[in-house]
Amino acid sequence: MRFEGTSGYVATADLKIAVNAAIALERPLLVKGEPGTGKTVLAVEIAKALSAPLIEWHIKSTTKAMQGLYEYDAVTRLRDSQLGEARVKDIRNYIKRGKLWDAFVADQRPVLLIDEIDKADIEFPNDLLQEIDRMEFFVYETGETIHARRRPIVVITSNNEKELPDAFLRRCFFHYIRFPDADIMRAIIEVHFPEIKHRLVAEALKLFYEIRDVPGMKKKPSTSELLDWLKLLMVEDISPETLRERDPKKLIPPLHGALIKNEQDVHLFERLAFMARRDGR
Repeated sequence: MRFEGTSGYVATADLKIAVNAAIALERPLLVKGEPGTGKTVLAVEIAKALSAPLIEWHIKSTTKAMQGLYEYDAVTRLRDSQLGEARVKDIRNYIKRGKLWDAFVADQRPVLLIDEIDKADIEFPNDLLQEIDRMEFFVYETGETIHARRRPIVVITSNNEKELPDAFLRRCFFHYIRFPDADIMRAIIEVHFPEIKHRLVAEALKLFYEIRDVPGMKKKPSTSELLDWLKLLMVEDISPETLRERDPKKLIPPLHGALIKNEQDVHLFERLAFMARRDGR
């Protein structure tokens, strides 16, 4: 099983190497990078490329590791016992399988996405060490051990909000997705907008990277935000000449709400425009 990218996802050579190394080593692939660089989509595209089922586990701040294995609904069982329900006799009726359980018993080798693992409690990765390493876990309520029929391809994403434990990192193959340069970004744009005018792309990319390079920005625009912006430019029929304008009064680009996502950065550009007007007097 080898990943060579897909028609809908531009994978760099080093990313392909990382994915295939993780598959060969049967280790989880830990992917880090700026938000919007395609970390989550990578798992979707690996599943497409390998014709494998995709199981997605999106982590929240309240997510516990045990939920990935199973959850036992003792409250419902107690209520059913009070009502005299026959299903109470089988405790399995009150056990809800988690995403890891689904991945372990899948008929075909799946791709398991554990998305944004750094959102959870710091102990979350450690709590999954044994299960991911041994590919098995014990169900205390039924006394059975669930073994993985085949080791899933595990993709774990992180936005670097928290440091991950060393013991967890040792069990993963790591890859950092660097922010795309202009050439790779053009290829990404071509995938999403094959009919877009090259002059518009050239001017939009120039302005986009200039915005990212402005010192003091709280949130730099990402790839996904660039794609949204380009779509709006096409819908509104904004010309390359409009983007090329360097009028000090118009330092904020047209339809900037797709690129600049907080008031601090808007105020930053407004201050820069004011300074440019003042210096131009």
